[in-house]
Parts: sequence; structure tokens; C-alpha cells
Amino acid sequence: MSQKKTEWLNFIKRFCKNKLAVTGLIILLTILLVVLIMPFAMPYTEAEIDAAAFNSPPSQPHRLGTDTTGRDVLTRLLYGGRVSLFVGVVSTAISVAIGIPLGLLAAFYRGWIETIIMRATDIFMTIPSTILILFLVSMFGPSIITVTVVIGVLGWTKFARQIFGTVLAVREKDYIEGGRAIGQRDSVIIRKYILPNAIAPIFISITFRIASAILLESSLSFLGLGVQMPAASWGNMLYNAQSITILKDCLWMWLPPGLALVVTILSINFVGNGLRDALDPKTSLQ
Repeated sequence: MSQKKTEWLNFIKRFCKNKLAVTGLIILLTILLVVLIMPFAMPYTEAEIDAAAFNSPPSQPHRLGTDTTGRDVLTRLLYGGRVSLFVGVVSTAISVAIGIPLGLLAAFYRGWIETIIMRATDIFMTIPSTILILFLVSMFGPSIITVTVVIGVLGWTKFARQIFGTVLAVREKDYIEGGRAIGQRDSVIIRKYILPNAIAPIFISITFRIASAILLESSLSFLGLGVQMPAASWGNMLYNAQSITILKDCLWMWLPPGLALVVTILSINFVGNGLRDALDPKTSLQ
């Protein structure tokens, strides 16, 4: 068996020994499958209004009740899960697509490229991100695309910083010098030697970034600056349940999206912790 396959098997074994991580992964995959598949089986759409059922408690045919305008809470919960997960995953992908190339270039080439990129990173990191996101969303108009792009574009600094530090440690290794000595191009060295040895810690950060992006989207939607009606997200479902009367007497309106958020974020964090432990070279198999 090759060394690479052995390393992967050891990684999987270490990950599977973390029961919380495995449980989180199972829950996360279950949530993903449910929100992707179940909406097709629902008799309602997320925006459809039942004129005979306003603010109704759970019953047939509305198993989780309806909201103040007569929309089915279960249907909106499923569609809202799609939106929240979409924002979390896509915004993180945007952050990674910006941050990793910039951090890699800064660490590999150093000099004036490092100065420009890392000073820009410092400037972005000094600006309160939440305030800047609120400003940009209010300026461009709240929507799923706006929220996703803004969160993604403003989240690249952490990935740039992380890959910068990792590549700095890798670029002086003997096998990098060997690649240079035999005349390999920089692109080949980066692709074959730098990235495979520097990318592993990024996967851990990706999981935590997805969780924070979902929370950020929910916060924006709760403030009325995120996903707009009639589209559903877990955040704007909570936004519609701000009054004391609804909080006290209509638990079905805010408890399901609140629990969905908590369970999803916890599951992602458990998976991230499991990845961190499994990728830790000091972790030993017992």
C-alpha cells in the first residue's frame, strides 16, 4: 500500500474515533439531504398562502403550523435550510477562491507582492466586518446573491493569512529546493509540492467559516437586511417572530428555525473539531 493511501486510512481512522465528529457529520448529511429532497414532496411552496389558516398551531395539513400570513412553517423551514446552507457554502467558496491565491502568491514570491497583499489584508482586518457588511448590503440592496457575495468577499483575509503562514514554512523545504534545482516552473512547484503540503489546515477553517457565514446570514436576515420575503431563510423566519406575543404563544414559528440553526452550527463545529484532531500530526492511533 502506498504511503498516501496509508495516510488517508490513518486520517479516516482518527476522524472516526471522534464520536462527536462522526455524529455531527451524520446529522449534517441528514439535514443536507432533507432540505434538498423534501421540498419536492411538500404540497405547498415557500410563498404560498393558505387563506384559511393564519397563525395556526401545528395540525393537519400544516404539521408545524403556519406563520402570521398563512404560509406553511415546515415548507419554509425546508426552503430556508437550502438558502442558509447555500449562503454558508458559496460565500465560503468565494472567500477561499480569493484568499488562498493571494496568500499563496504573497508567501511564495515575497518582496513587493507580499507587501501589497499583506498590507491590504491588514487594512481589511482592521475594519469591523459586521458594520461593513451591513453598509454594503444596505447600499446594494438585500438579497440572497448580495448577502452571499458580500460575506464571501469580506471573508478572504483569514484564509490569506493562514495559507501565507503555512506556505512560508513549506517553501524552504528540501523538496522545494530540489524542484527548483531541476528547473521546474513555479506553477508546477506550487501545484505539486506547495499546495498538497499546505492545504490541509484550510479544510478545518472552511468548516468553521461555513458555520460563521450561516450565523452571519441569519443575523442579517433577523435585522431585515438579509434574505427578503417571500424567500425563506432560517434568519428571516426568526425575524418574523420578534413580538412578545409570538415568542410566548406561537412557539412553532420560531422554535423550529432556531433549533435548526443550533443543530446545524453545532454539527459543523463538531466536524471541524474532528478534522482538526485527525489532521494533527501529534494525534496517535491507539
